[in-house]
Amino acid sequence: MSASRARGAASDPGHGGRRRAWVELLVSRVAVTPVSSVSSRGWQFLGLPDLGVRRSGPQLDVSAGRVRRQQLGPEGEPKVGEPAVRLLRRHLNLGDLVLEVDGPPRKQLCLSRLIDYDGPGAHTDLSSSLIGSALRDQAAQLGVPAAVLSSQVVASGLVQVCEADAGPPPKVLMTPDQRKKLSSLFEIAQNLLAQSMFSRLSFCQELWKVQNSLLLEAVWRLHVQNVVSLQELLESHADSQAVVAWLSRDLRLLCEQTEAPCQHADVARAMLSDFVQMLVLRGFQKNVDVRGTVEPEWMTQVAVAVLERMLASALEALAAGIQEGSAAHKAVSCWFSVFSGHMYRSIISTESPKRFFCHTLTQILTHKPVLKVSDAVQMQREWSFARTPPLLSGLYRRLFVILSPEELVDCLQEVLETREVNWQHVLSCVSTLVICLPDAQQLVNGWVSRLLAHAFESCDLDSMVLAFLVARQAALEGPAAFPSYAAWFQAAFGSARGFHSCSKKALVFLFKFLSDLVPFEAPRYLQVHVLHPPLVPSKYRALLTDYVALARTRLADLKVSIENMGLYEDLSSAGDVTEPHRQTSQDVEKAIMVFEHTGKIPAAVLEASIFRRSYYLSHFLPALLTPRVLPRVPDSRAVLIESLRRAEKIPPSLYSTYRQACSTVREKPEDAASRREVEPSCAEEPLGLLTTALRELRASVTDPPQHDALSAQMAVISEQLRSALGLSEDDSDVEGAPVQLSVRAPELRPWEQRVVDLLLTSFCQNLMAASSVAPPDRQGPWAAHFVRTLCRRRLLPALLSRLCQLLRHQGPSLSASHVVGLAALAVHLGESRSALPEVHVGPPTPARGLPVPELFDILLPCRTQESSALCLKFCTAAISYSLCKFSSQSRDILYSCLSPGLIKKFQFIVFRWFSEARDPPSWEDPASSPWRPLCLPSADWRRAALCLWKQRTSWELLQREGLRLTYRDWLQLELEIQPEVDSLSDTERRDFHQWAIHQHFLPAPSATGGCDGDLEVACATLVDVLMDFCQSSRSYDHSENSDLVVGGCTGNRDIFSRLQEMAADLEQGPAPLGHAAPRGHFLFGVFCRRLQALARGWDVASRLQRQRELLMCKRILLGLPPSMLVGSPRLEQLAAPDCGDFFHLVNSELRNFSHDGALTHDITAHFFRGLLNACSRSRDPSLAADLTLTACQTQCPLLLTSALLWWPHLEPELHHRWRRCSQSPLPTELRRLQEAQHFAASVLSPLVAPPAPGPAWLCAAALHFVIRRAGKESIRQELGQLDSQGEELLVFLFFFSLMGLLSSHLTPQAIGSLKALDVCAEVLGCLQRKRISWLPLFELTEADAGLGRTLLRLAPDHQVRLLPVAFYSLLSYFDKDALLQEDAFLHVAVNMYLKLVGLFVAGETGAVWTPAHGGELQAQGDPVSLITNARLFLLQSIPRCPKRSFSDVAELLGASADCDPEVRAALLSRQQAVLDPDLCQEPRLF
Repeated sequence: MSASRARGAASDPGHGGRRRAWVELLVSRVAVTPVSSVSSRGWQFLGLPDLGVRRSGPQLDVSAGRVRRQQLGPEGEPKVGEPAVRLLRRHLNLGDLVLEVDGPPRKQLCLSRLIDYDGPGAHTDLSSSLIGSALRDQAAQLGVPAAVLSSQVVASGLVQVCEADAGPPPKVLMTPDQRKKLSSLFEIAQNLLAQSMFSRLSFCQELWKVQNSLLLEAVWRLHVQNVVSLQELLESHADSQAVVAWLSRDLRLLCEQTEAPCQHADVARAMLSDFVQMLVLRGFQKNVDVRGTVEPEWMTQVAVAVLERMLASALEALAAGIQEGSAAHKAVSCWFSVFSGHMYRSIISTESPKRFFCHTLTQILTHKPVLKVSDAVQMQREWSFARTPPLLSGLYRRLFVILSPEELVDCLQEVLETREVNWQHVLSCVSTLVICLPDAQQLVNGWVSRLLAHAFESCDLDSMVLAFLVARQAALEGPAAFPSYAAWFQAAFGSARGFHSCSKKALVFLFKFLSDLVPFEAPRYLQVHVLHPPLVPSKYRALLTDYVALARTRLADLKVSIENMGLYEDLSSAGDVTEPHRQTSQDVEKAIMVFEHTGKIPAAVLEASIFRRSYYLSHFLPALLTPRVLPRVPDSRAVLIESLRRAEKIPPSLYSTYRQACSTVREKPEDAASRREVEPSCAEEPLGLLTTALRELRASVTDPPQHDALSAQMAVISEQLRSALGLSEDDSDVEGAPVQLSVRAPELRPWEQRVVDLLLTSFCQNLMAASSVAPPDRQGPWAAHFVRTLCRRRLLPALLSRLCQLLRHQGPSLSASHVVGLAALAVHLGESRSALPEVHVGPPTPARGLPVPELFDILLPCRTQESSALCLKFCTAAISYSLCKFSSQSRDILYSCLSPGLIKKFQFIVFRWFSEARDPPSWEDPASSPWRPLCLPSADWRRAALCLWKQRTSWELLQREGLRLTYRDWLQLELEIQPEVDSLSDTERRDFHQWAIHQHFLPAPSATGGCDGDLEVACATLVDVLMDFCQSSRSYDHSENSDLVVGGCTGNRDIFSRLQEMAADLEQGPAPLGHAAPRGHFLFGVFCRRLQALARGWDVASRLQRQRELLMCKRILLGLPPSMLVGSPRLEQLAAPDCGDFFHLVNSELRNFSHDGALTHDITAHFFRGLLNACSRSRDPSLAADLTLTACQTQCPLLLTSALLWWPHLEPELHHRWRRCSQSPLPTELRRLQEAQHFAASVLSPLVAPPAPGPAWLCAAALHFVIRRAGKESIRQELGQLDSQGEELLVFLFFFSLMGLLSSHLTPQAIGSLKALDVCAEVLGCLQRKRISWLPLFELTEADAGLGRTLLRLAPDHQVRLLPVAFYSLLSYFDKDALLQEDAFLHVAVNMYLKLVGLFVAGETGAVWTPAHGGELQAQGDPVSLITNARLFLLQSIPRCPKRSFSDVAELLGASADCDPEVRAALLSRQQAVLDPDLCQEPRLF
């Protein structure tokens, strides 16, 4: 008999409906065994007499092929039962046995009697002793403890119960039958536990061996029925990660089944509650550190990991956008329900749930922090309470129940200060907080105030950003939850008690922060900042002015006008700016309503009539004075208009026009109504005829025999089109002026749009219908005829504008048939390119005229995933159509129909998106045309693109010169990619870049657009393209979500990372062999070539263009290793690093944009870092550093003065870097800089200054910078300490003071010009008292050897040109008597005067007298006053000059001929007097 039949027999009910007892079962099993199958030895073993045929007694009747059981009397059962038990104990299956045991109804199974086999009651109930004795015997035979064996047997039975359900996996719940069997099994296990015959540890280990078969409900019931607790079971597993994975998976399944409609939902909820309570209690006990600073115990670690994984999976599901009602949505909802407070009522202490909730909130706020602050600034409007997913906001609310508002704010603040956060979750939490908690407004306000206080106290940018984000997010929820942003901003910064009013440093910090926000700000916030600006002291008004100008410029770029803002426009809303016409109508209605309530002209209207006159006259009054039928009894609108007229707030002419228009409306109301009724019908008639003609064309297109009639039908369409648009007969001529098109905002009239849409729809439908019948090359000429009909002079601009709207602005919404049709249209437009005018498009595209085919290259960018997908579809369709359409014609026709830019973009996207395209192509069957998949109802674009890529004809097209994607083309397109909306992940994008650069373009020959394997060429090309991109308008045409690349331009920042990697590879590469002269660093070669191509000049445009280019150069240098600036000396040579290229860049370019004799800190520090790095690789680092810095004194002194300016910041880093590369003291030349700095500091100290170390110009520069930093009102006393120093020191100090004076004039952020003038005057006075000549400083030329050339290399050229301004600004401080005795005075004074006049004539003096310095320069007067005073001084001084001063006056006479005739006459007169002394002698009268 099989085991299954035995189990079935044991479970069948016997007489009286009860189950058969074990004795009956055993007897029946023995009785039905055939005699032949039981040996004599077997019967003897049972203790029974031999049952063979020779013996009498009970026999088996074998008849009719069946075994008939003999009936035993009462006295025979014990004799047969005991041997039968012994037989089964020897041969039974314990696993099946425990599952078959079930006691009589309403009676618990007493296993104590089963175990005690030798007890006195054994002969009455053998079933009570069977399991115990069987387990003992089996354990004795196996040599294992009975407890271990019983645990294994029970575990095996548990697994069989779990596997008994035939339902589809995965499962976590049991069926009723499984629960019934499991209950009996647990009774046995409990009795075994009571008799110490059950090992929990062995049981757990056995379960983990088959954990995939375990049902979560069985595990839970083990816990509930006290067989094995959950904690004990989990702790018995050696692998915590496996436990976490198993339990997390089953808990997710439990959540799904809990929310599913089934009869076991109560069991599932009870299971989930028990599991969560256990995990929370074990994971968040007191003194348990879940942050990882202390190693937690095993169970705590598992509990926390499971809870974190469950929350993370729920948050990821929310981020993926689950649909309400889906299984995933129900599972997330179920898990979030565990955060309800009632689930933790059984937990006596609330500390564990509170710690759990706080940890959960922290995990939510820090989940996948991928967004940057700039993203949060731009996108936080999308994260308000109303737009937050209900599940997430519900989770927040559940967390708020246990955590107090104070604890919530503290938790938020701690997380934001210590972690990288998910800004979407943080700000949506803030919104939920202010909406759901009544005390949140006060708490959030206090929190924001503390953040602002800390930000301004320590200039902490993070606190500032957080304060603004929190305040704006709270303000999004409306005034009932938090003050509006305008009110908050005004309260925080609009008074003298604001956080920013403590110092100038705080003001600079505030406006620097607001300025940095401008590129990312929504227009509404910029309007708040401009209309409610921070309160700024008058002396710092320039800071506010600069910011307001920047904000207004940004608003202008966004096409939002401050002047045209509505009178009652709500600045508290962060929504989109209302359209002017809509806001104007709202303003009129609001003004009328206010007038009705008050009876007075609204204050907002009066203010607008004075302060916002542009909006008032251009928008408000025309809307208010809309002509209408005037009521007999004046209404509120009429009374308001009359009040404004009496107040002279309406121009008389405008009011008169309004009255006349109202009269016209009153006289002819019927005519206007009839006209409104007639016009549409008149216009609809030709449009209907055009629609009919286009419908007839479709029938001809799909019927090849009718192709001959296409010309006639196109003529009909042309006529109907002319009638619909009101075109003249000669409008078919498309030649003429270029088409003007605005790419950013293409416009066309509604009627034109209806006609163009009708034509485009017809073309697309005709193409798809024709392609369903025949391929393009057999469709006839209908498409070319159709496109030529569209190319009318008046229709073409509307057609191109509509194409711009569809492709550039509505591309993702186009269907496959639309894309295919428009691509074919573009091909035929390219076919007619010679007959079409050029297209002039607005920014950001080039200003030059473009052929129509190249227009599509602009309309199809590849910046985002959506735009790239559209571009791939369009390019695939266009190339496939052209290859099929012109397959039998000349290739030149094919190439002329397509834009090279589109063909390159196709290659670019295919390389990016399809990794299989990066391998050498395997040609497909030519019969598999890529055009066929595009004609299906649901086009398979991937298949079509790859099919096109693998076509030999298309490959020949792509490899043609001018159409092949080169390395430069790839860089230009890749730079336009916006990483945050790219189809590739960061890792995929980096892998693609590595392949493209190192495997595709780098090894390719230059003839095919590669780099010939030269990594230096690849880097140089990348730098060149990067700078072109950042200088072009394309870099500013991206969405506000884009990230920053170099120089503040938007683009793919990863490309610059590739440059950094390649530059590092070059630096680490082998040195060139031999002793060949170095060819210079590639980077400086690129910079030099680009800078030489720019126009040189002193006009503002040229200077700004060069400054912009230099800024890009500098930022690229700063982004690359500092060793780029300094060539590394060879170890075998004791030579200085090669800095010639960088020195040349500094002297020729960077010097002209330096300030006050120094470069900026960033480039200065970068140079010294590179210098020390290079020296560390030399055999003698000190010598290498000294040689380089000594060369700096003559070749590039500006680097040394820059180091002196930034010495307090540079010195600690230099010391640290030097100690890392050498144990010796600082190099001599660095110590010289240190000594010059100490000398300068000692001059301004009360102590006696030591002798100045050399060189003198270096000490003078250090002293100048120290004086500037000190900001003292007078330095006369300090200058007295220089009496013992050399004369050169004072002369050089005067030179640097002059440069400081000019810098103060030219740079608004510099020290005040009056203070700089005082410093110059005091130094000049010291020179004059000591009789030291200072006039040679105004005669420096490049031809001067030594110090003259050095000083000129310390000052920008434009400041040297402005030396005449500085000379005559000091006119009042001259010692005129002493000056007249100097031979050089007259020459210098006249030369400076002539140059001053030349500067004034050229308009260059305007840069000195800027509005920012107007108040400070009033004492000095304007340029005319300065020239007048200088002229008067010369005319007074010339007659007094000694004769030796006129030795070289001939040169000055020639130069002054055209500048000042009076000065020239004075010089001639004095010169003649010198030449003829008699003319100077007084007549002798007596």
